[in-house]
Amino acid sequence: MDVPIMVGDCYIPADFVVLELEHQPKDPLILGRPFLATAGAIIDVKNGKIDLHLGDIVMNFEVNKSMEKPTVDGQAFWIGELAETREEVLDELLLIDPLELALTKAENEYGYMEREAQCLVKFMDSKEAYKELIAYMDLEREEEEPDIDKIRKSQTKVKFDPWCPLRAPKAELKQLPVGLRYEYLGPNETYPVIVNAALTKEETALLVRELRKHRKALGYSLDDLTGISPELCTHRIILEDESSSSIEHQRRLNPNLKEVVKKEIMKLLKAGVIYPISDSAWVSPVHVVPKKGGITVIKNEHDELIPTRTITGHRMCVDYRKLNSSTRKDHYPLPFIDQMLERLANHQYYCFLDGYSGFFQIPIHPDDQEKTTFTCPYGTYAYRRMPFGLCNAPATFQRCMMSIFTDLIEEIMEVFMDDFSVYGSSFESCLGNLGRVLQRCEDKHLVLNWEKCHFMVRDGIVLGHRISERGIEVDKAKIEVMTNLQPPKTVKDIRSFLGHAGFYRRFIKDFSQIARPLTRLLCKDINFEFTEECHKAFTKIKEALVSAPVVQPPNWELPFEIMCDASDYAVGAVLGQRKDKKLHVISTRELY
Repeated sequence: MDVPIMVGDCYIPADFVVLELEHQPKDPLILGRPFLATAGAIIDVKNGKIDLHLGDIVMNFEVNKSMEKPTVDGQAFWIGELAETREEVLDELLLIDPLELALTKAENEYGYMEREAQCLVKFMDSKEAYKELIAYMDLEREEEEPDIDKIRKSQTKVKFDPWCPLRAPKAELKQLPVGLRYEYLGPNETYPVIVNAALTKEETALLVRELRKHRKALGYSLDDLTGISPELCTHRIILEDESSSSIEHQRRLNPNLKEVVKKEIMKLLKAGVIYPISDSAWVSPVHVVPKKGGITVIKNEHDELIPTRTITGHRMCVDYRKLNSSTRKDHYPLPFIDQMLERLANHQYYCFLDGYSGFFQIPIHPDDQEKTTFTCPYGTYAYRRMPFGLCNAPATFQRCMMSIFTDLIEEIMEVFMDDFSVYGSSFESCLGNLGRVLQRCEDKHLVLNWEKCHFMVRDGIVLGHRISERGIEVDKAKIEVMTNLQPPKTVKDIRSFLGHAGFYRRFIKDFSQIARPLTRLLCKDINFEFTEECHKAFTKIKEALVSAPVVQPPNWELPFEIMCDASDYAVGAVLGQRKDKKLHVISTRELY
């Protein structure tokens, strides 16, 4: 695997499959399809040309000329003499592996064949010149041909460079938030990664050295996805009993979104994620939604830089609602967010990792692939890998991640879907934990998205919360959006606002009491009337989110304190814990 093939000035890795045939055991069979795919080959059968595209380098080959066999005009050879010559002169060449000979003698092959032909011609004319010819051939080989033994030794030393700048993908470098900067794992500022800007040169060198050990764990394009082994995890689509199939027609798309679908189809076909299909009992339509990229910074109305994920384009999705309604549900549990955040808080260093198109890394069982068929203006296709939109996809992915990192979770990392958080009490500890996680990713063929990975940072965003050594805080980017909301005008607006605000209810004291005027509007048979009381509750929740405190997670190794109070009308209690002689409130409760 990954045998370096020199084409022009470039080395291209190729996988060879060599089969030993029974009737001719010395003749290997070499399959060249993977090599053509790696080299970006475009084959023009009509004109007999092959173009190889390696980054900005393009090489052209004429197939018809390459297939012409070398001939020697005007000479007649006797088969008996040729057989004798083969036995006496060319036996040593048969001991050499033909593949090795092809790899090491590509540049001088034609010149060597020409000299061999000249020697054989002289040998046919005069057997007495045999010794002289052999000496001549040996001399020529010493001067012009490489020594096979030396080549064998040198070939064992030559290693495929995974960080070759010629194959480096073009990465779009965006403005990063304060505290982050780019580092490069390859020469000429190729293969970027995002690291803590406050790292020293020694710490940066150690981090880069560790990351360079795990090239297969970092993905820069869809071509880097190899896919998780089906033996480890395979997605199944099990239908309910007596469920009926559904075939839907394609939906209209405007020209801009139609071009998005076309590019996505071509990209997925090239990566082998989808394939054309002509017959399926299930057909679902596609639609296009906005897509968010990596974290960048934008200025708000107060001229503050807010880290946020901006919309960088559009994503093609499939509407699997009818298929999902007929699918038997997988009830595999997801972790409790609050408990996971509590385990993550109060560490000095973090590495926040994200899977590269995480769902696409899990294969679909061959019997269920046709159920994922979708229709678009360019035909009908089915998925080989698990797409977004399937109702059981989150459960399958979480089960797969738990099986991969089962012995590392709650010890050095936390996993929620395709968000992986590695932590450590010191730089050396976190770096060692990162190496273990990256090695596990390589072993299981799990690829991470370089653009969404932040290495050795002091804080970061996890599931809408900012995690740091201080504790748990709200995400300013989400709060910025909520504070700019206008008062709700419909029941749908009320439900949306309470849903977003309720996500941070642990940061707002007496949230249910404050939001009571708004929740009343969600009751049945209630006329929607946004009164002054509702407006005050709406404003108070927004103000509470802006000034939300930093929540300290409980330390289960320290004792807890309970403080109670009661009167004729109510009873209350506070659960707290002392850290550095200061009481930190964990929970409160009042009963009237």
